[in-house]
Amino acid sequence: MTTMYICPADGTRSPVESLAWCCPVCRGPWDLDFEASPVPLKSLSSRVNSLWRYEEALPLAAPATTLGEGRTPLVPLTSSVSAKLDFLMPTLSFKDRGAVMLAELARRLGPERVIADSSGNAGTAVAAYCARAGLPCTVYVPETTSPKKTEQIRAHDARLERVPGDREATARAARAAAAEPGTFYASHVHNPYFLHGTKTYVYELWEDLGGRLPETIVVPVGNGTLLLGAALAISELSAHGLIDERPALIAVQAEAVSPLATAFRAGAEELSAPAGSAATLAEGIAIPNPPRARQILRAVRASGGTFRTVTEDQLRSAQLDLASRGLFVESTAVACWAAVRAEGDRADHTDRSTVVPLCGAGAKTGLASAAGAGGAVGRSAQ
Repeated sequence: MTTMYICPADGTRSPVESLAWCCPVCRGPWDLDFEASPVPLKSLSSRVNSLWRYEEALPLAAPATTLGEGRTPLVPLTSSVSAKLDFLMPTLSFKDRGAVMLAELARRLGPERVIADSSGNAGTAVAAYCARAGLPCTVYVPETTSPKKTEQIRAHDARLERVPGDREATARAARAAAAEPGTFYASHVHNPYFLHGTKTYVYELWEDLGGRLPETIVVPVGNGTLLLGAALAISELSAHGLIDERPALIAVQAEAVSPLATAFRAGAEELSAPAGSAATLAEGIAIPNPPRARQILRAVRASGGTFRTVTEDQLRSAQLDLASRGLFVESTAVACWAAVRAEGDRADHTDRSTVVPLCGAGAKTGLASAAGAGGAVGRSAQ
């Protein structure tokens, strides 16, 4: 069966080769009409040591753009909580899982140019994998983007376009550029190939835990690409009879910018209005109006999970705590550990087997306690 884009809202379909980056009817993000096959657990030990070992579950195979991404370590933090060190990726963030899929797809389609928008890890990842694929790449970023991240984008020979205003303004500029003929829009939000990359996070957990999953998977949520990838993998593993129990998904947002948590607590199926702008140390998940909000809320509810929010002081404390354990990660990446710590003795959160992701390296942003709360709202999101 030919793999096609399909709109989850109205069922509109489009060939992947069309370069259409969104549904032409409702302008919403695509899903992918793709059916994964069961992954044989016992055969994995002899396969390539990267996320491409789960080839039955991926819509692309035999990549030319790989940098060995995936297979990150799982280390204990407490007797019941483990951390998956996704900051140990080629570009120092979990975004490599999805970016390699987008760059590999673009390489096969052969566009004249690749466009991405980000002010953080997604932009650096797309730039790196486009460099690997030999594709011309332009990354649109807000003018306030961290110098360390823009330096990384330029180092991969990508063209950098600074956009006045916030993250939403940057996205609008990129989408206008994506309308040009011959352009592949490597959107980590709208293109579902990205989600089929991030789902390998859960496939790795399943393999490392011997064919099971933790009772709780905690993920930071801005645009929801890691959470939706996790939900996709859980659904596939369950459908193939490869897990007995589905884990609860715990979604974490910064208290300062938490539109999804607010909607969830109100029992809403979607956002009533975009959240206001506010500064937060968790800049990577400060997304006021995530395009996949309805899907995110549905996925959390279906899993029996919930939303947590964390304060700026909790983020600072969690970053220092992880550093004291030998793990220096950026301020967005500590949000899940901050949420778990804040739950204290709650049996529903700390006594169950739990995994938190550490999504980005501290070298990208520095120490939050020294810099203070800041950063533009709406930067490249988890």
